[in-house]
Amino acid sequence: RMSSLPGVATTYELVKEGAGAEVTKGATVTVHATGVVKQTQKKFWSTKDPGQQPFTYQAGVGKVITGWDQGCLGMKLGEIRKLDIPANEGYGEAGFPAWGIPPGGGLLFEIEVLKIQ
Repeated sequence: RMSSLPGVATTYELVKEGAGAEVTKGATVTVHATGVVKQTQKKFWSTKDPGQQPFTYQAGVGKVITGWDQGCLGMKLGEIRKLDIPANEGYGEAGFPAWGIPPGGGLLFEIEVLKIQ
């Protein structure tokens, strides 16, 4: 069951409940993330792939694509969410050809919160 988020078109499904600290605006968050192009179901990035490491970013301040940025706010430590991100809250009409994301491509991200600072 997909849940909506305030002010954005991105929706999410709770895969696993977290506990304790929450992702808030300005927090430094470390996550495992796997991204798939919605139209092709092709994986374009995963922090779990060999040679990759968990990804760290500053939450809620526009450092990552909108759907991810807003979709992770309120997540708790250990929580896993699947985000369904429309193109206009992802890489838009241009897509991201280097990663195999087509113009207007929607994104599916599974995100697991590993650390919140």
